[in-house]
Amino acid sequence: MAKYLAQIIVMGVQVVGRAFARALRQEFAASRAAADARGRAGHRSAAASNLSGLSLQEAQQILNVSKLSPEEIQKNYEHLFKVNDKSVGGSFYLQSKVVRAKERLEEELKIQAQEDREKEQVPRT
Repeated sequence: MAKYLAQIIVMGVQVVGRAFARALRQEFAASRAAADARGRAGHRSAAASNLSGLSLQEAQQILNVSKLSPEEIQKNYEHLFKVNDKSVGGSFYLQSKVVRAKERLEEELKIQAQEDREKEQVPRT
């Protein structure tokens, strides 16, 4: 009886181990695919997302901008900042999200400008 119980336990551990390994491989593949999809600006953009706590897409959604235009970002920022001012009944939380979104988009603009300068400086052969 103990022999059968031991076999059942070993078999159960093997099944759980295989399922865990398969789930881990799927998670790595999904993570890699997400990194590839997000990899437009590479490591700098990912680092900026980690520092600000917002992804580029989130920041664009918060400020309602589709392309990175400094004028459009500033216009939407000023409007949303005023609307969410606590003195007019707005939300400090939403106002801080607007500020963080603007900071994230400005950081992305800096990254793009730096990449453009680096491309111009590359000697052509």
